Amino acid sequence: MAKVTVRYWAGAKAAAGIGEESYDAATLADVLAAVRERHPGELTRVLLRCSFLIDGDPVGTRGHETVRLADGGTVEVLPPFAGG
Repeated sequence: MAKVTVRYWAGAKAAAGIGEESYDAATLADVLAAVRERHPGELTRVLLRCSFLIDGDPVGTRGHETVRLADGGTVEVLPPFAGG
């Protein structure tokens, strides 16, 4: 298991009520399951629309269970942004 920092941005940060927190997880799927358990409710709904960066690299369409996490790494949770 890797110790990772999850950083929430915009609507995800508002739904979590915190900007970042630490988790122990081996994959992106594992850390997202832990996030849902810790923050049931609005954040769970927001996560459905989010994209993710792992140590600065986009996850894209890869299966979350295939995305391995490195010890000391960072998971960025990015909801859709409005621009203009």
